[in-house]
Amino acid sequence: MQVHYLDGQTDQWDEYVEQHECGSVYQKSEWKKIIENHFGKKTFYIYVLDDNQIKGVLPLILFKSKLFGTFIISVPYVNYGGMLYSDKEAEKLLKTEAEKIRKETDANFVELRNLTDQHTGLKVKTQKVTFFLDLPDDEEELFKSFKSKLRSQIRRPLKEEMYSKVGGIELLDEYYSIFCRNMRDLGTPVYSKNFFKTILEESPNNSNLVIVYTKEHKAVASAFIIGSKERMEIPWASTLREYNRLSPNMLLYWDILRFSISKGYKQFDFGRCSKDSGTYKFKKQWGAIEQQLYWYYLLPEGEDLPEINPNNPKYKLAISLWQKMPLFMTKIIGPHLVKNLP
Repeated sequence: MQVHYLDGQTDQWDEYVEQHECGSVYQKSEWKKIIENHFGKKTFYIYVLDDNQIKGVLPLILFKSKLFGTFIISVPYVNYGGMLYSDKEAEKLLKTEAEKIRKETDANFVELRNLTDQHTGLKVKTQKVTFFLDLPDDEEELFKSFKSKLRSQIRRPLKEEMYSKVGGIELLDEYYSIFCRNMRDLGTPVYSKNFFKTILEESPNNSNLVIVYTKEHKAVASAFIIGSKERMEIPWASTLREYNRLSPNMLLYWDILRFSISKGYKQFDFGRCSKDSGTYKFKKQWGAIEQQLYWYYLLPEGEDLPEINPNNPKYKLAISLWQKMPLFMTKIIGPHLVKNLP
């Protein structure tokens, strides 16, 4: 077995990711192009070859920032990444090569965002979870499976004559307007509009935008959805706070579930959240099953697990200031900051 770096031909890599039970769209070569072209990041896509057959892959993305330091993520900006392998020898070679890259780049750590427990022996964080909801073949069957309170919450925006649209780039302006408002209110730097445009262009067959409108045709809720294999995922969703009393988010999620069923998806992924947070309780009410996430770390000996997240006290002031910033300024400054936030 030997370790190689992806350069040029990607078909065999993508086929391995597609066939692996833990493979996700974010580990495919299209996301390598998205990250390199949009964020300008240096990437190391390493794989193990045995008798001309791939036995393991690991996408790695290097971050260098004066504010946050140097580190490596697999895969940043999204929920999933990490190693895929067919046997323990391939896993060992991938870890060894990743550690070699960490030392050569002087990175503080390598973070591997795994959906499953791989028993790697590495230090791990388990604060994040996601929720999976199995989808029936018929939307009526799904609706009947909900508790009466949830059904009433879904009916609320329908009584207000709210409606939704599912589409692509033609909905991008409305999606981005809502997304920017929501992220500013949360105190989080915003991605550029071109980031989402790039995803839609690189993955036209499995990515969509969803918008919820009032009866006056005002866009008040939006989501970006990505399908992979038999699972639909919602990595980004936003609402305008002043309309939350009308529950547009309930219609947003319900219509996304309906759309997922119509496209033949068998499972819906509500996206990662922290245990016992507000979003955790929102996702759990749909009857979805909690799925533990495992974020593994390659670290120098004796180093503690890193904390680059909004819960770190040293970022509280920055978050507070961002929430007070004029919206137009967040659109200008945000993309320059967020490219260094994994």
